[in-house]
Amino acid sequence: MTHNRYENKVALITGGSSGMGLAGARRLLAEGARVVVTGRDPARLDAAVAELGGDVLGVPGDATDLADLRRLTAAVAGRYGRLDVLFANAGIGAFQPLAEVTEPEFHRVMDANVKAAFFTIQQALPLMVDGGAIVINASFALHRGVPGAALYSASKAAVHNLARTLAAELAPRRIRVNSVSPGFIDTPALRAESTPQVRAAAAATVVAGRIGRAEEVAAAFAFLASDEASYVNGHDLVIDGGLTAAVPAPLL
Repeated sequence: MTHNRYENKVALITGGSSGMGLAGARRLLAEGARVVVTGRDPARLDAAVAELGGDVLGVPGDATDLADLRRLTAAVAGRYGRLDVLFANAGIGAFQPLAEVTEPEFHRVMDANVKAAFFTIQQALPLMVDGGAIVINASFALHRGVPGAALYSASKAAVHNLARTLAAELAPRRIRVNSVSPGFIDTPALRAESTPQVRAAAAATVVAGRIGRAEEVAAAFAFLASDEASYVNGHDLVIDGGLTAAVPAPLL
């Protein structure tokens, strides 16, 4: 870990009360940042802020709600007056065959995964300093066809292309925009939505032979948003233990 890499920088992390968002907040705090975290569950958010300690501001809200996003950016402006780093991390998983996706479910997933990232960035931009960094949480599913994940995969492909497009659009302000694509990551959401048997089967498809840790995604995010990645822009960094790159040796 590079200490003080984020000294005096202000970072906003959506979906920051658990999982990869919380790990990202923990990482940036350890490197000297002042961190704003947001989430829909006030009790969980309060617990995260208490756990994190340090210079942390918790702002409850729903990233799909523009009124909540405006309240969020107003709170950031009131406390810090600027933003150096944004991790648009909020999102949900959704896995069902194409034939079973209803119109309400389509809108629920696209709102949580695409609308949230799009409007979080839009509302945060007036606070972003020139030369800042934005990272969007995508998924390995944008790189690999996953049966039963058409809607989820489409939403994650959309946010990566949003990152590539904004990298060009925000170039005059030297704001870099990248995405990360986690594979199977051990988070509260994954544990709530799967059995130990399913997680073991998933781990068996990974070259590394295991499920990833939220801290490993946080390390990738911390690199992409740092000055050390100053020449990385419009890129998607895959953190999946080799899931999308190769077939595990026992399957050959």
